[in-house]
Amino acid sequence: MLKLTVLVSGGGTNLQAIIDAVNDGRIQNAGIVRVISSKDNVKALDRAHNAGIETRVISKRSFDLTEDFNRALISAIDEPGTDLIVLAGFLTVLPPELVRKYENRIINIHPSLIPSFCGVGFYGLKVHEEALRRGVRITGATVHFVDEGCDSGPIILQKAVNVLPGDTPEILQHRVMEEAEWKILPEAINLIAGGRVRVDNGKVLIGKAEEK
Repeated sequence: MLKLTVLVSGGGTNLQAIIDAVNDGRIQNAGIVRVISSKDNVKALDRAHNAGIETRVISKRSFDLTEDFNRALISAIDEPGTDLIVLAGFLTVLPPELVRKYENRIINIHPSLIPSFCGVGFYGLKVHEEALRRGVRITGATVHFVDEGCDSGPIILQKAVNVLPGDTPEILQHRVMEEAEWKILPEAINLIAGGRVRVDNGKVLIGKAEEK
């Protein structure tokens, strides 16, 4: 079984999508062994507790030195034997040493069709505000591997979502979640757990399950 550690910072709707997909069989041969939050008292922790999943809160503000925070985060990820790290709305920059240690074993969900509306400063509602300001007709979500850049790792899956007249950033955000994020994040995890994803020359190739 692929051991997942999910990193969160807020409401945890993508975490819930993963939990539901594990429970109903859309994700096979994988399970969440730990949820780590960068903030205390967030809804994501309640979702984990309700599902019987172990949690940790590791806030950067609790550490005087960045190096101490980095060590604590890496230790909390290593401890349960994590195979795949899933960033589900995690709003803290990952330590470079963690990214290197888990190369091609960290995935992130971003609420746009990368390379549009991504990179430094593009997160949460800001992504949808900019999409509406720019007047795009189609937006969406992307699941990608994490590298040492910002939203620059190899793309695994994308799904398009229509922008409709009268959309506000909040309405568009929810539609992107419902129609794209909550679908392609579990799908990507299932593909990885099934041995169907590999990275070649910086690009993701999806094929048949690897033979054991």
